Amino acid sequence: MLHDPSSSTARPSHAIVIGAGLGGLAAAMRLGAKGYRVTVLDKLDVVGGRASSIHQNGHRFDLGPTIVTVPMVFEKLWADCGRDFHKDVDLRPMDPFYEIRWPDGSSFAARQSTKDMEAEIARLSPGDVAGYRKFLKDAHRRYIVGFEGMVAEPMHRLWDTIKVLPTFALLRADQSILKLAQRRVRDERLRMALSFHPLFIGGDPMHVTSMYALVSHLEKEYGVHYAIGGVQAMADAMAGVISDQGGRIALGEEADEILIKDGRARGVRMTSGKVHQAEVIVSNADAGHTYSRLLRNHRKSRWTNNKLNRRRWSMGLFVWYFGTAGTRKLWPDVGHHTILSGPRYEGLLRDIFIKGHLSEDMSLYVHRPTVTDPTAAPEGDDTFYALSPVPHLGHDDPVDWEAEAEPYRQKVLRVLEDTLLPGLSSHISASMALTPPDFRDRYLSPNGSGFSIEPRILQSAWFRPHNVSEEAKGLYLVGAGTHPGAGLPGVVSSAEVLGKLVPDATPVALPERLAAE
Repeated sequence: MLHDPSSSTARPSHAIVIGAGLGGLAAAMRLGAKGYRVTVLDKLDVVGGRASSIHQNGHRFDLGPTIVTVPMVFEKLWADCGRDFHKDVDLRPMDPFYEIRWPDGSSFAARQSTKDMEAEIARLSPGDVAGYRKFLKDAHRRYIVGFEGMVAEPMHRLWDTIKVLPTFALLRADQSILKLAQRRVRDERLRMALSFHPLFIGGDPMHVTSMYALVSHLEKEYGVHYAIGGVQAMADAMAGVISDQGGRIALGEEADEILIKDGRARGVRMTSGKVHQAEVIVSNADAGHTYSRLLRNHRKSRWTNNKLNRRRWSMGLFVWYFGTAGTRKLWPDVGHHTILSGPRYEGLLRDIFIKGHLSEDMSLYVHRPTVTDPTAAPEGDDTFYALSPVPHLGHDDPVDWEAEAEPYRQKVLRVLEDTLLPGLSSHISASMALTPPDFRDRYLSPNGSGFSIEPRILQSAWFRPHNVSEEAKGLYLVGAGTHPGAGLPGVVSSAEVLGKLVPDATPVALPERLAAE
C-alpha cells in the first residue's frame, strides 16, 4: 500500500548510482528529475571518473576526454532537468577541429565547412574529392540509422536489433570503417583521416563496423567543441545540478558488492563494510567490473566470467601529461588538437589490437588546451598531453609497464621534439603519466582498457551489456561498457536510455523508528 507523499512516514524512493563518471552523473540527474532521492558513490576524491583532472605545479591536466561533440545530448539532459546547459558550461567551438600530420611533412586540417574540407582533400589528392562526397553521403545514411535510430533507444530486446539488420546489410555494416574509406578514396593519408575516429572510443578501424562513419557526419553537423575548465568543469556542473535536486555525492567511497535478495538488487556494500540500501541500483562502474566483481557472489545467467573473458576489449592508453614554462608563444603552428600519424597505420593497429605488441613506432594525439583555455596553465605557460594507443593487459604476454613506462615516455618525448615541439625537453615544468595498470587500478577497468568493451558489430546494441540488467530486478547499467558505448555522447545517452527504463519514483514507507526521528 503506497503512502501519501506528504505523509511524514513516507519519502521518495532511494536510488544509488555507483560511479561519478559522466554516465553516472547523467544518470543521477535523470533519476533526480524523476523524483528519486539519489546517492552517488565514487572511489575517487573528485567527480568525473575518466573525465576528471589533476593539478600539478599550476597546470590542470584533463585526464581523459577533451573533445565535446553533439552538444545537443547535454543540452537535452539539462533541459529535461529544467536547466539551461549553456548557463552552467562555457562551450567553445573549435576551428579547425584538429590537424593531422604525417611523417612525409603533409598535413590535413579537419573543419566543419564542407567547402573547406573539400579544399583540404583537393590539396592532398585532387582525384579523391568525388569519393569524399560519396563518403559524406555514406556517413549521413549511417547517422540516420545508427545515431538517430539507436543511440538513445533501449536495446535490451533482441528484436530491437534484429529489425535493423536488413538496413545494416544494405549499408554494408559488415565492412569495417577502414574498408569503407578504402572504397571511397585512394590516397592512404585520406584513408587514415576518414577512418581513425573509432580509436577515440576504443575501436580498431580495421574491424569496427562502417556504421562509425556516422562520426564524420556528427562532426560536420554539430562541430567539435571544448569546455572551458576541461570536461572536469562539465562534471562539476553536473554535480551542481544533482546537489540542487537534493541528491548527495559521496566521494572516497568504493563499492565492493551489489546486494541481491529474492532476485532484486537491494543495496550496495562498500569496501568499508557500510551498507547503503535502495530501491534502484545503477552501476556506472565498467560493465566487466560490475558483473565480475560487484556481482561475484550472485550466480549470473548471461554475463558470466567466462563470457566476459571472451569479449574483445578496447586498447590500452599511455598518456603523458606535461607542463611547459614560458612557451605560450612558442610553437605557434601547434593548435589545440594535433594527431601525429606514425609511419605505419594498419601495421600499428595490428600490433595494438591483435598481436598485443608494444611497437617501436607510434601515433600520438597531442592536446594543447591552453590554445583555447588559459586557465589550464600558469600565465605564459602551456599544458599538454600526448596520448598513444597501446595494447591492453589481457594479451598473452602483456607489456611490463613497470619496466617500460619511462623508456616509452622518453620515446614519446623524442617523437614530439622531432616532429612537433622542438626543444621541448628544456621547457618541461611538470610531468606525470598514466599507463594501462593505472586505468585498471584508478578506474577499475578490466585489462586496463581505455574504453571498456571494444565496439565491434557483435559487441554492440543487443550484444553489448544492457542498460537494464538480466541478472537482478532493479539493477541498471550506464557508461562506456553498456549500450550505446564509449565517448561523451555515448555515455550521456546511456543515461537517457536509463530514464526510459526506470519508472518514476514513488514514496516509500519509512520504518517507524526513522519516521519518528
